[in-house]
Amino acid sequence: MARGPSPRQRSLLGSALVAACLLSTSGAHAEFDRRSLILLGRSVLRVEAEGEGGRLQLGSAVVIAKERVVTNCHVTRNARSLSVVQAGARWAVQAQSVDAERDLCVLQVPGLPMAPVELGRAATLREGQELAALGYTGGPALAISGGSVVALHHWGGNLVIQCSNGFTSGASGGGLFDRDGRLVGILTFRLPGGRTHYYAVPAEWLADTLERRLRFAEVRPHEGLGFWQRPAQAQPLFLQAASLERAGQWDALLQLAERWVREDGADAEPLYLRALASERLGRDAAAVQDWQRSLDVDPGYSRSWAALAQLYHRSGQAVQAQQAIEALTALNPGLALEVSDRLRADPADPTLSPEQPTRQ
Repeated sequence: MARGPSPRQRSLLGSALVAACLLSTSGAHAEFDRRSLILLGRSVLRVEAEGEGGRLQLGSAVVIAKERVVTNCHVTRNARSLSVVQAGARWAVQAQSVDAERDLCVLQVPGLPMAPVELGRAATLREGQELAALGYTGGPALAISGGSVVALHHWGGNLVIQCSNGFTSGASGGGLFDRDGRLVGILTFRLPGGRTHYYAVPAEWLADTLERRLRFAEVRPHEGLGFWQRPAQAQPLFLQAASLERAGQWDALLQLAERWVREDGADAEPLYLRALASERLGRDAAAVQDWQRSLDVDPGYSRSWAALAQLYHRSGQAVQAQQAIEALTALNPGLALEVSDRLRADPADPTLSPEQPTRQ
């Protein structure tokens, strides 16, 4: 049962809270409709997971059905009691359904008045598409982070989203939304090594969860690790590859990518990674061949266009570099601008015409 303000007061407080966040955050999400973000914020709550000895773990949750929210299981793993909180009001969690491998826990919250969000699909996204992330980064207040799709990784029959929407642990379980306000992913984990290593699990997994009969149990500590928390050799190949890339272990990355290509020739990512490793090992011809092959598999794979533009630039192939930039601009203008700026900064820049991509 809620304690504190009346339902109308809670609604007003919730709207005011989200509006304040909109005013205080950066302009990265300026392209999103302000009213839509305020409405979405009403359906994103803070999770308080109390463990042994009163130790508190904070996270976020999104309302996905009547009196049901979803969060990450790593938020609730050690909890003996759970609450969801917004605008000074608190609701006790009655039960939870655990999907440890996907790191998704659905919580049953009697009396929760917030409306569910609309579910989207990660499969509709493209690299470079703008997104908004809503979660309780830092704990006390809802934060909104603008960013875009960096990559889409095939795993478990769906696409795990890698994005540039920054968040910290308090936002785990928060929502990743497209410009139409649809929930496309649940903020789940981040990797060290830069501003683009943030990951969300796909909304399709929520649809699967809602369609099958959930097995709810009382709130208590539970076991099991998410796919991203496993030992390195048991993680999905895209995460193993990310670790090798960050460490500069190019021979090992090449071997992993070759195995991945043999296992799944219909995925552009292992071809992209094999090319990346080849380039770092000084095998430019092999790199060009594999990046081109990746584009045969997926002509919209913008990371390969970006890599080709840079390799062509470095090798003095002006026409090819310009063509790659033009193709990239049509697919992912933001990445095209980054690559163009990088190449223009090179004093030996023979490749780019004066007509450069500009910010939209």
